[in-house]
Amino acid sequence: MEPLERKISVQLESLPVPVAVTLPGGRRLGPAHPAVTLAFHDWTSLAVMAAGQIGKMAEDIVEGRIEIHGRMRDLMAAAADLLPGSPVGSDTGWWTSVLRNALSRAAHSTQKDAEQVQFHYDVSDDFYSLWLDPRRVYSCAYYREAGMSLEQAQEAKLDHICRKLMLREGERFLDIGAGWGGLLMWAAEHYGVDATGITLSKNQHAHVNRLIEEKGLKGRVRMELRDYRELEDERGFDKIASVGMFEHVGRANMPVYFGQIQQLLRPGGLVMNHGITAGGVYSTQLGAGMGDFIGKYIFPGGELLHVSHVLRELSAAGLEMLDTENLRPHYARTLWAWSDALEDRLEEAQRVLEGTGSARDAGKVLRAYRLYLAGCAMTFEQGWISLHQMLAARPDGRPETGSLKGAQSAYPFTREYMYPR
Repeated sequence: MEPLERKISVQLESLPVPVAVTLPGGRRLGPAHPAVTLAFHDWTSLAVMAAGQIGKMAEDIVEGRIEIHGRMRDLMAAAADLLPGSPVGSDTGWWTSVLRNALSRAAHSTQKDAEQVQFHYDVSDDFYSLWLDPRRVYSCAYYREAGMSLEQAQEAKLDHICRKLMLREGERFLDIGAGWGGLLMWAAEHYGVDATGITLSKNQHAHVNRLIEEKGLKGRVRMELRDYRELEDERGFDKIASVGMFEHVGRANMPVYFGQIQQLLRPGGLVMNHGITAGGVYSTQLGAGMGDFIGKYIFPGGELLHVSHVLRELSAAGLEMLDTENLRPHYARTLWAWSDALEDRLEEAQRVLEGTGSARDAGKVLRAYRLYLAGCAMTFEQGWISLHQMLAARPDGRPETGSLKGAQSAYPFTREYMYPR
């Protein structure tokens, strides 16, 4: 047996689920009755597996150099054990920081951000509808009760955000990166706010404007195709939400991002920043090639920051952090719900994607999303990346009197108002 084959055999024996490998010549390694079989079409891909380069393996799967036979949950259980160590890096050098910030600025012009958002979100609305909930809420759900379905947990998340923001009837509410309008509509229909949403996705913009017409909300809800940096409003919004959006902003643009929010928020107003954060204090993406895979096939231009860095930028912009909640386990469960839903409808997903382009491209997109959803579910389970809701206020400088003496922005002294009794 060759050294490479011997190393693969040793790897297979140590995995928590039975995995077999079919070599390029047709010979088989591993157990007779595996949960997952990986069929390799070239020896280079086999060397990648031996080195634990999970991200490069994912690329080889997308490009058809490796075939998967088995459940994605079993594949991810094996993938976690193939890694040579933790993928949470610590690139702390001065030159690394300078280079990273320069690349971040170059990657996040208004035109580049629009192109990158459309690359991901404008794949096909029908494709997303196969595995998202009926509202197409494409962000971490909130499993307030263990037995909730995905749809119930997404509604609980929308309401959780509205409660944290203390939305009141008639308030002016801004949703930055409003997606398919789930939060925008929930806030308008359940809390009576005057709601404005912005997005860079042409598909989402068209979809939400159809919803506004259908629900008779024209005049009270609006959706604009606009970059957050281009939005101007002299009156100021009472409340602002940014859900699953600031991951696209880029490290170098964080001062601009939070500075713009501070300018758009009236004194005394509240902002909810909900998004994915890095697992390591200094890392901007996962190691072992996983971050590179996501950047190439799923989220070009995406950058992750540790929550400590985000809060520092938020504070530097003149916003006061009021409450931070880690929803990492909720996102692991959300992602598995999405992954399982897609796995149940693979043939239909292939047909939908073929309707938007060639069968070859459709296959690549589908393989990329299968790996992305299941792989991200695993990384959130492992704690390699996280998800935080950060509630902040723009202080108005006027201490309250009476029962709220000492407070600014009339913010409650306890968190009881956030959670339904």
